[in-house]
Amino acid sequence: MSANALTIDVEDYFHVSAFRDHVDRGTWGDFESRVVANTRRVMDVLDAAETKGTFFVLGWVAERKPDLVPEIVARGHEIACHGYSHELIYRQTREEFLAETRHAKALLEDQSGATVRGYRAASFSITDASTWALDVIAECGFEYDSSLFPARHDLYGIDVDSPAPHRLTTPSGATLIEFPMTVRRVLGLPIPASGGGYFRLYPLALTTALLRAAGTGAPFVFYLHPWELDPGQPRIRAPWKSRFRHYTNLHSCEAKLRSLLATFEFASMVDVLTEQGLLSRAPAPASP
Repeated sequence: MSANALTIDVEDYFHVSAFRDHVDRGTWGDFESRVVANTRRVMDVLDAAETKGTFFVLGWVAERKPDLVPEIVARGHEIACHGYSHELIYRQTREEFLAETRHAKALLEDQSGATVRGYRAASFSITDASTWALDVIAECGFEYDSSLFPARHDLYGIDVDSPAPHRLTTPSGATLIEFPMTVRRVLGLPIPASGGGYFRLYPLALTTALLRAAGTGAPFVFYLHPWELDPGQPRIRAPWKSRFRHYTNLHSCEAKLRSLLATFEFASMVDVLTEQGLLSRAPAPASP
């Protein structure tokens, strides 16, 4: 049985896009940080399941918690990049995105002692309006991306050439491996099955059925945030829609994750893409 990609987007509860209009970025340092404890909690769950994954780490977190990336590496997981500021890409200029992506990648490589090969955009914000970001990702020396979500949402959504991991050509002609987020088409409509808020919202049986169907013949990708295993996190004042997205079923997420890990075989992105013949085990030479 082929493994599927298990991915963790390492950010704190106050970074999320659901609260972007209600939490000033300049006040992030004033919030109680819970990202280290929550990431350790995720790793403990993975240890119990004897499973390794890919941790897409936010540069802002790595800069302020410099011991976290080395700990993730020491526990056998892959480090990948989740950008620096968690700003939606289509709200940035190309120059802003390039500068912060280079900074985040260099920071993570310095802390991990290894080449960072993968990238995932904040809130999957590579859309039809920001496909230029794929050129920047390739220019920064990443070998694979996992930012394209082929389902419509108020923050993201874009069509993909294939639901399976594949090579794509960026707008300027560079080559990048894309592992799009997993959906299952039902009556022609793409139903998100990759995890995150959908995992908390759906009954476990529905998630399991969607992933079984979507993963037939190709690996799927699953993602989660460390804060989703933290029902005791501080509450942020925001409209009901934002609170619904963020706080629904936090209390049951860890148990559901343990069940999912017992049901499917998972591995890191690099291991899955290597098994698929899309990556070599050794990283490509660094960009000049």
